[in-house]
Amino acid sequence: MPDLLIELLSEEIPARMQRKACSDLNKLFTNGITELGLTYKSSATFSTPRRLTLVLENVSSKSISRVEEKRGPRTDAPEVAIQGFLKNVGLELTQLEVRKEKKGEFYFASVRTEGRKADDIISVVLEEIVRNFPWPKSMRWGQNSLKWVRPLHSIICILYDESGSNVVDMNIEGISSGDKTVGHRFMGTGEFSVTSFEDYTSKLKKEFVILDPSDRAEIILQEIKNQAFAQGLELIDDPGLLDEVVGLIEWPVVLIGKIEDRFLSLPPVVLQTAMKEHQKYFSIQNPKNNKVVKFATVANRETSDQGLTIISGNQKVLSARLADAKFFWDNDLRIINSSGLGPWSEKLRNVTFHNKLGSQFERVIRVVNLSEKIAEKIGCDPKLAKKAASICKSDLSSEMVYEFPELQGIMGTFYAIEAGFKSDISDVCKDHYAPLGPSDEVPKSPLSIVVALADKIETLTSFWSINEKPTGSKDPFALRRNALGLIRIIIENDIRVSLQEILSLSNNEANIEDLKTFIHQRMKVFLRDKAHRHDLVDACFSLDQGNDLALLMKKSSALMEFIKTKDGPNLVQGFKRANKILLQAEQKDGVEYSYGADVKFAQENAERDLFSALDTEELKIKSALDREDFVIAMNAMANLRMPIDNFFDAVQINSEIDVVRRNRLNLLSRICNLCSSVADLSKVEG
Repeated sequence: MPDLLIELLSEEIPARMQRKACSDLNKLFTNGITELGLTYKSSATFSTPRRLTLVLENVSSKSISRVEEKRGPRTDAPEVAIQGFLKNVGLELTQLEVRKEKKGEFYFASVRTEGRKADDIISVVLEEIVRNFPWPKSMRWGQNSLKWVRPLHSIICILYDESGSNVVDMNIEGISSGDKTVGHRFMGTGEFSVTSFEDYTSKLKKEFVILDPSDRAEIILQEIKNQAFAQGLELIDDPGLLDEVVGLIEWPVVLIGKIEDRFLSLPPVVLQTAMKEHQKYFSIQNPKNNKVVKFATVANRETSDQGLTIISGNQKVLSARLADAKFFWDNDLRIINSSGLGPWSEKLRNVTFHNKLGSQFERVIRVVNLSEKIAEKIGCDPKLAKKAASICKSDLSSEMVYEFPELQGIMGTFYAIEAGFKSDISDVCKDHYAPLGPSDEVPKSPLSIVVALADKIETLTSFWSINEKPTGSKDPFALRRNALGLIRIIIENDIRVSLQEILSLSNNEANIEDLKTFIHQRMKVFLRDKAHRHDLVDACFSLDQGNDLALLMKKSSALMEFIKTKDGPNLVQGFKRANKILLQAEQKDGVEYSYGADVKFAQENAERDLFSALDTEELKIKSALDREDFVIAMNAMANLRMPIDNFFDAVQINSEIDVVRRNRLNLLSRICNLCSSVADLSKVEG
């Protein structure tokens, strides 16, 4: 079976769109040909700034003829309905089969679809994809109605095997498919033909194009590291920047430049941010003092002077950028040295947080008040918490943060130190925003924990009070992220505080119960992302009101491990059997069997053994629960599995002797209560 090569060559595709475009092309094309009956072994996509490439291995030469059975209307249906069905399937009434079913007699048609050549299917599917590709933004050019992210120049579409290759013919708005492409925009020699994917990648490399983004990334990373190491320096890793730069070049050429000495007094994070955001430069630091002293830029071409002109120009542009950053830094320090952080806090009165929630100044006051209350709840100094919260957002008024918003909090820490605050308070400025993403670390110091909780609770309760909640995929105020941050701070720091209480500390009109439900939903998503089964999560939530999130995490983890053991599922089944019998008896008798079983009424050895096992393990379980050692508690429950199984095998619950029956039902109640002391096992599936 032949392989397939497709290349869509255009003007430069924005780097941020390339990864998704590859995924969309792969998914849309493979789904399209599969639906029309073609098969393939494997697929792969690649991208450069100018091209999207798709290669499929072992594509079937034609689709298989198939017969599809379709059920039509009832035989006594209106004539219009019957004629519509005949038109749809392309058959005559005499060609239909009549079958009798429960709801009457129906017409059935056997529709045969003849196999089609791979060329025909590929051309139809690819044209549909090109005309309707889901670019975030697209454009038209010339007189064409075709839309593409940037003007589309050419299409390679060839099927090839050992015997040779042939072009899959198509024409889209005057762009005909072929077997020709071009290499690097500046260093390439012009148009060339290809006969296979191997031939394609080989010729592209000769024409100064490295097709695979992962290969370009590896070249960039290793070359920067090697050049930095040779100078006794090291690269500051930045995967996000690397991913972006890979999408900007086809032939990476790494060049190292120097930062002027007058800028080395700037905080390293300022240098790194200015170079990354404005110029897409990698930062190179001196490992001895962690100061950023050089930068690496990646050119898209080789030059006769080995990049000297390029690096010289880049150094001039960078100096201008850093001169601005130094001006902002010096001006901010001048204000702090003369007046402290007070003027910046006052300026927040003129910064709107939300038109229904007031200014940032008013918001900071709410965070300060909330921090004091939370500090009292979790054993932190309320006065220090108020002081830390009062300055946590002061840097929003600084010129540096105005120029580089992504440095909010980080600059606040520098400025707080300059203003004379100790590290435990100054660190709150950057820590209280954390975690911003699922891989970020949560705050660990008591003051940072308090203010981070206050900041997130204030945000959530404030937007809940004005009924601005996330809807569907829309979450303009990042409330889901705030809720997840709140959850992670509580869980990862093992903070034992009632969720209901700390949410209620905020002075607004938020519907706390509704907000709590929202946080619980995020908690469940968080646990499921960590491979906790949904039924086990529900079992833990069902037992209490979900106020102690740290406790819920411990229970869910213990239950997850327990259910993986040999005894776990069997004990759950034993519990469910006991619970079912108990509920049926209580419903029938109209009483609750929870008044304690007595061993003196036991008649069978298995019954007495169960009493003995319950007495022994109950002490272990209660002791473990008091220590919140849920693993030990679940292991002790596992020891009940055999006595419970033997009990059900040997004992008839519904004895003819009434006192014995009641005693056994009370014994089942004891089993259920003990087994449900960690989680509601009735929620566990299977």
